[in-house]
Amino acid sequence: MTAAENVCYTLINIPSDSEPPTEISLKNDLEKGDIRAKTEALKKVIVMILSGDKLPGLLMTIIRFVLPLQDHTLKKLLLVFWEIVPKTTPDGKLLQEMILVCDAYRKDLQHPNEFIRGSTLRFLCKLKEAELLEPLMPAIRTCLEHRHNYVRRNAVLAIYTIYRNFEHLIPDAPELIHDFLVNEKDASCKRNAFMMLIHADQDRALDYLSTCIDQVQTFGDILQLVIVELIYKVCHANPTERARFIRCIYNLLQSSSPAVRYEAAGTLVTLSSAPTAVKAAAQCYIDLIIKESDNNVKLIVLDRLIELKDHPSHERVLQDLVMDILRVLGTPDLEVRRKTLQLALDLVSSRNVEELVIVLKKEVIKTNNVTEHEDTDKFRQLLVRTLHSCSVRFPDVAASIIPVLMEFLSDTNELAAGDVLVFVREAVQLFEGLRPLIIEKMLEVFHSIKAVKIQRGALWILGEYCSSKEDIQSVMTEVRRSIGEIPIVETEIKKAAGENKIDEEVSTVPAQKLVTEMGTYATQSALSTARPSKKEEERPPLRGFLLEGDFYVGAAMATTLTKLALRYIALVDDKRRQNSFVAEAMLLMSSVLHLGRSALPKKPITEDDVDRIALCLRVLSELSPLLSDIFNKECRRSLSNMLSAKLEEEKRSLKKESEKRTVSVQADDPITFMQLMAKSENSSKEDQFQLSLLAATGHAQKKEAADPLSSKLSKVTQLTGFSDPVYAEAYIHINQYDIVLDVLVVNQTSDTLQNCTLELATLGDLKLVEKPSPLTLAPYDFANIKANVKVASTENGIIFGNIVYDVTGAASDRNCVVLNDIHIDIMDYIQPATCSDAEFRQMWAEFEWENKVTVSTNILDLMEYLKHILKSTNMKCLTPEKFSPQALLGNCGFMAANLYARSIFGEDALANVSIEKPTHLGPDASVTGHIRIRAKSQGMALSLGDKINLSQKKAAV
Repeated sequence: MTAAENVCYTLINIPSDSEPPTEISLKNDLEKGDIRAKTEALKKVIVMILSGDKLPGLLMTIIRFVLPLQDHTLKKLLLVFWEIVPKTTPDGKLLQEMILVCDAYRKDLQHPNEFIRGSTLRFLCKLKEAELLEPLMPAIRTCLEHRHNYVRRNAVLAIYTIYRNFEHLIPDAPELIHDFLVNEKDASCKRNAFMMLIHADQDRALDYLSTCIDQVQTFGDILQLVIVELIYKVCHANPTERARFIRCIYNLLQSSSPAVRYEAAGTLVTLSSAPTAVKAAAQCYIDLIIKESDNNVKLIVLDRLIELKDHPSHERVLQDLVMDILRVLGTPDLEVRRKTLQLALDLVSSRNVEELVIVLKKEVIKTNNVTEHEDTDKFRQLLVRTLHSCSVRFPDVAASIIPVLMEFLSDTNELAAGDVLVFVREAVQLFEGLRPLIIEKMLEVFHSIKAVKIQRGALWILGEYCSSKEDIQSVMTEVRRSIGEIPIVETEIKKAAGENKIDEEVSTVPAQKLVTEMGTYATQSALSTARPSKKEEERPPLRGFLLEGDFYVGAAMATTLTKLALRYIALVDDKRRQNSFVAEAMLLMSSVLHLGRSALPKKPITEDDVDRIALCLRVLSELSPLLSDIFNKECRRSLSNMLSAKLEEEKRSLKKESEKRTVSVQADDPITFMQLMAKSENSSKEDQFQLSLLAATGHAQKKEAADPLSSKLSKVTQLTGFSDPVYAEAYIHINQYDIVLDVLVVNQTSDTLQNCTLELATLGDLKLVEKPSPLTLAPYDFANIKANVKVASTENGIIFGNIVYDVTGAASDRNCVVLNDIHIDIMDYIQPATCSDAEFRQMWAEFEWENKVTVSTNILDLMEYLKHILKSTNMKCLTPEKFSPQALLGNCGFMAANLYARSIFGEDALANVSIEKPTHLGPDASVTGHIRIRAKSQGMALSLGDKINLSQKKAAV
C-alpha cells in the first residue's frame, strides 16, 4: 500500500500565509516556554511533519519536556503527534526513544481520569507497531473492568484492532470479549463487543444471540442494528438458518428506532420473498416515510419502495398498499410528492384505480383551499398530470375526473390550467361518449378563463368539437359575451370620451376640508370618490386581451368562428339563418382587424394575425369546398396522428419496463454454478451491508462490462514523454461529483529522487481537494499517487501541472517535468433525458444563455448529421418521426428538431437543430444550417457549443 492510500484519521486546517518557524525556535519554546508556548510549538511541529519535514532533533525534546506534563490540551496534541511521527529507523527497526513513549502511555492507561484513559485507548487503535503494543497489553485488559463506560467501550475497540492486526498479542480476545459481553450492562459497550465477535468469531456471537434472542426488542438501538447485520450475514452465508431468525427480524420491525426498522425491513425482504414478509416490510417503509420529518430520509425510503416494486413477484403485494402510499402526499416537499405520485401511478390497476382517483380528487380540492405556497402550483400540476395518465390508461374513470379538472381552466396559474387543457384536448378526441359533457363544462367556465393561452386552447376545442346547432349557437353567444359590445373601436372611443367628461365634471367639484376626531384637517377630493366606481366596470376577458395587444387570440377566434360557420351551414337549411350567422362571424373578425389597425391597443396587430383573419374572412365569403374540408377535417386528423404517436411511444416505454421486470427461465437454459458466476450475474447474492458501506465511503464501482476482461487502458492518459527522467500516466475515474486521478510515477534514472511531488492546478469549475504528499523514489522505482478533484458544475475543465523532485547528492535546483493537460469532458456529466413540449418551450423562454453554432461538416445526409450530433452530445431528440416524418427524415430538403439533455447536477440543456440540404448545389452538397443551444449557465452553453464544433471537425476529417 502506497502512502497515498493510507487511511487518514486526522485533518488539520492551518492558515497558508503563516511563516514556517525554525527548528531552533521550536526547540527553545518546547524546552523553556510556558504551557501556552509549548502548545503552540507542538501544533507547529505537527503541521511541519504533515508537510513532509522529518524534524528528528525534536523527538527527544518532546519526550523530555512535553510528555510528562498533565495538561489535557497537550495530551490531545501528543496523541496526534505520535500518530504521524516516524517511529522507525530507515532500516525498519523501532526507534529506541519509543520505549520511553511506551512507558508514558502505560501510565496513561492507568490514569484515574477516564478521558485520558479512553483517548489513549482510541490512539492505540491507530498504532501499527507490535513492539509498542506488547508491553501495554496487561493495562489494556485491565481497562475492560473500569467503572466508566467510555473507557470500557474504547478498550473493546483497542482489543479488536490489536487482535485483527497482531493476533499473537492477544490470542484469547474472542473468549475474553464474550465473557465481557455476558456481564456488561451498558448498551454502547455491548454493541462494540458484539460487533467485534461478529467479525472475529461469528460462532461465539451466534451463541450469545441464541441465549437472548427473545429479549432483542428490549436492547438499545445501536445493539439492535448490529444484531440485524449479524442475522443478515449468517442467513446470507447459510440460507438454511433463515427460519431460525426470521421471527426476530419481524419483532425488530416494531422497534422504537427508525434506523433499526429500516434495516430490519431491508433484511426481511432479502431473507424471504413471501407476500406477508414483503407486505410487512413495505408497511414499515411507509410508516417511516410518514413519521420521519427529514425529506432526505423520505426520499431514500421511497427509493427502497420503488426497488420493491421493480421486483416482479412483489408488485402485486404493493398494489394493495397504494392507498397507504398516498398518505405520503401530506408531506409538503415537492420532490417527495412527485416520487410518491409516480410510484402510485406505476402500481395502479383496474382494481384500485377508482380509489386512487377519489384520493387525488380530494388532494386537488385541498390545493384550492390552501394558502398559496411556492410549490402549490407545481403540486397541482403534478396531480393534474397523474389524473390525466389514469384517465388515458383507464377510460372508465375519465367521466368522474373531467368535471373536477375543468374548474382549473379558470385558475390564474397557467401550469395547472395548461395541463388540464392538454388533458381535455386528448379526452375529447379519444372518448367520443364524453364529448357532450366536455363541451358543456367548457362553455360553463369559458367566460371565467383568465389566461390568454388557455383561452386560445379553449376556443380551438370548442371550434373543433361543437357539432350540434345548439352547441354552435352557444359558442357564438359566449364569444360575443367575451368580446363585449361591437364594433370595438367605436365603442372604446365613446367610452373614453365618456370617461373624459366624467373627469371634467369631477375636477369642477371643489375639494372639501374636513376636521378629523383628533382635530387635524383632512382634504377629501371628489375625484378620489368618483373614479373607483367607474373603474369597477371590468372589460370582458377577450376584449381585454385584444386591447393589451395580444391579437394571436383574435386569430384563434377567427379560425374557431370559421369552423363553426362552415359546420352551421351544413346543418341548417334556412339561407337566412345561414347568412345571419356568417355575417355575425365576419363582423366579429372585421372588428378585430379594425381594432388592430387603430391606435387603441398597446401593441399593433402583427402581419401573421392579419393574414390569418383575412384568410378566414375570405373562406366565409367564398365558401370553397376544399378549404371547408381543410378547416373541418385536416386539423382533427393532425391531432389524431399526434395523439396516436404519443400513445405508441408510451406503450413502447411500458413494454420496455415490463420486459426488464420479467424474469423467465427456459427449460433448456444452461445450469449456472455459483462458483463460476461473475459478480454482475448474481447481484442479489451480494452482501448488501458491504455494498452500502462501499457506497457510503465512495468506493462503489460500476458494474463490470459484459466482457469481464475488458481493459482500462483506453482511459489512461499519458502525462510525460517516455524519455523524461520521470514518466507519469494517469487513469481518470469520474464518479459523479468527484474526479479521482490515479497517477503512476516511474523513476527512469539511476538516482534516488527525494521530495518527488505531483503539483496540480485546474481551470474551469474544478477544485483540487488536497495536495498529494511528496514521495521518495528509489532508482527505477515506481509509485501510485492519487489526487481528488471536486466538480461543481457542468462545463469543460482542464487539469494541468508538473512533477518536481530533488536528486540525492546533486547541488542543482529542484528539477521539474511539465505534464500534459488533462481535459475533463462535459459529456461525462450529461445524460439524455425527456421533457414535454410545454416544458421545453417554457425553459427555452426562461434560459438566458444562448450559443449559436454554424453547421460546418462534410456529412451529406440530414438524418445522418442529426444522429451524429445526438451521439456526440449525449442529447435526446424530442421530435418523433411520427409527428413530421417528411421533415425529420429530411425528404423535403430541410429538418428541424428539438434536443434535450440533463446533467447529473440537475442542469437542463436545450438545443434546436435547423438544417437544410441545398438541392440547387447538387447531390454532393454538405448539410448547412445552425444549431442553437440554450442553458441556464454560460459555461454549459459554451461547452456544448465547443463539443459540437469539435465533433463536426472530426466528422469532416
